[in-house]
Amino acid sequence: MKIAILSGTVYGTAEDVAHHAAETLKAAGFEAWHAPRAQLAQLVEFGPEALLVVTATTGMGELPDNLVPLYTAIRDQYPAWQGLPGGVIALGDASYGDTFCGGGELIRELYAELGVREVVEMLRLDASETVTPQTDAEPWLERFAQALRA
Repeated sequence: MKIAILSGTVYGTAEDVAHHAAETLKAAGFEAWHAPRAQLAQLVEFGPEALLVVTATTGMGELPDNLVPLYTAIRDQYPAWQGLPGGVIALGDASYGDTFCGGGELIRELYAELGVREVVEMLRLDASETVTPQTDAEPWLERFAQALRA
């Protein structure tokens, strides 16, 4: 199964988690593609059979600047991803209250608009509680891989 992994990052942590997710999913037998600065044409050319978005949250619960162009292109052009399985790993800081992992919530809303099925509930990684987000994501990635195989 071909999994496209998209990432939105500010300081590089979400990109590190996405890279680790790609390596983990490859080791589990999937064809994982992670292009940190991907454009819609590249994504469509890859032909994903599943989506994973790893994103930080900025400002007042927004997506990082590097993910906004792709997010906008996907949203405006609505690729035919009805029924595609997907997952979201959101990074944030719980001390920001209502906007905690807001970037991930925006991706979940996009999934709903596109008809992407979230096969495992979004993982929320709290920067105020973890210093090892790559390792903390591993149990979730195992559940994600199992859900994709089911």
